[in-house]
Amino acid sequence: MERTLLIIKPDAIQRRYVGRIVTRFEEKGFQIVALKLTQIPEKVIRRHYSAHEGKPFFEPLVRYMSAQPVVLMVVRAKGAIAVARKMMGATFGANAEPGTLRGDFAISNRFNLIHGSDSPEAAEKEIALFFKPEEIHEVADAQEGIVYDLSAGERI
Repeated sequence: MERTLLIIKPDAIQRRYVGRIVTRFEEKGFQIVALKLTQIPEKVIRRHYSAHEGKPFFEPLVRYMSAQPVVLMVVRAKGAIAVARKMMGATFGANAEPGTLRGDFAISNRFNLIHGSDSPEAAEKEIALFFKPEEIHEVADAQEGIVYDLSAGERI
C-alpha cells in the first residue's frame, strides 16, 4: 500500500466541497489514515512549494495557501499517488477532464481545489512536513479484500 498527502485548498473549503472531495476518495477505495483542518504558517508553505520559488505564481500561491485554513489528509491505497493525481485532473481547471475533481469543480489556474504529492519521495517529505508520526493511524482495512482482488493471494 502506498500513502500520499492531499491538501484540500482554501477555495474548495470556501465553496463547501470538502465532503464531496473526501467522499470521492473514499468511494474509490482510499483509506484515510490522517486528517486535520489547519491554517498553515507562511514559512511552512514556502518550504512546501520551494521548488516553485522564483516563478511568477510563487508569491501569490504562498499568500493564498497561508491566508485561510486547508484540510490536510494522508490517504493510502494501492498506487495511491498515481490514482489520486488522475482523480484530481490537470492542474489548470479549464484543462481538466470532466469526471476529475478539477474537471468537475474548477476552472481557474490558481484556484484548483486540491494538491496531491507527485512522487513517493515527495509524499514522504510532505507527509512528514505536515504530520507527526503519532498523528497517522494505519490500521487494518477490513475492506481491502473487497476493494482489491486478493484471490490470487497477492499482498498489497
